[in-house]
Amino acid sequence: MYLARVYITLKPTINDPVGLTIRGGLHDLGFAAVESVRSGKYMEVRLDAGSEQNAESALRGMCEKLLVNPVIEEYRFDLRQED
Repeated sequence: MYLARVYITLKPTINDPVGLTIRGGLHDLGFAAVESVRSGKYMEVRLDAGSEQNAESALRGMCEKLLVNPVIEEYRFDLRQED
């Protein structure tokens, strides 16, 4: 069994209105030192794969076919074997 932690973020050239709203809220709360915020998504996926290579391949397929919009988002993941 493998646990994948998937991090999905907007590409740097894409505007992030959610991040701007969060930054504004932080400023309103007195956290004036915050210069920028980028929002994103975090997912945990557990999968039963025969090997780490199979797990990585399956996870890339999931990201490219469903989890990520490749036009505006990029992704990375950490993969570890669970007991």
